[in-house]
Amino acid sequence: MCEPKQAPGARDGEGPRRLKPAQLLFEPPEAVADPEHFFDLESIEDPRELLARSTELALAFRAAADRATEFQAVAAAQLADPRRFDRLPTAVIAERAEWSEDYTKKMVEFGRDLLRGSTQAD
Repeated sequence: MCEPKQAPGARDGEGPRRLKPAQLLFEPPEAVADPEHFFDLESIEDPRELLARSTELALAFRAAADRATEFQAVAAAQLADPRRFDRLPTAVIAERAEWSEDYTKKMVEFGRDLLRGSTQAD
């Protein structure tokens, strides 16, 4: 799938954006409080098992990030839809999402492609 991606630090000349990580709701709060804890990987002693489990997690997070990007694109396309009475200009969407305007235009188009695909499948 062709997804628009923004290069790290490509936000109008600023440095890389530092995001607060989203709380992982399925980890117990006491585990999240421990900075060394990450999905119990630190307790796996067998390197084969550690590689397998950490690879599973990396793939799961990539898939989740890709899916979240698709939802961002769909939302951007819906917000920019000229048929909406409350339509937002791409500059406003860019500001809200902390994207460049060029990236926002690509995301709107990507979202429109996704929406066209979902309506054709219905």
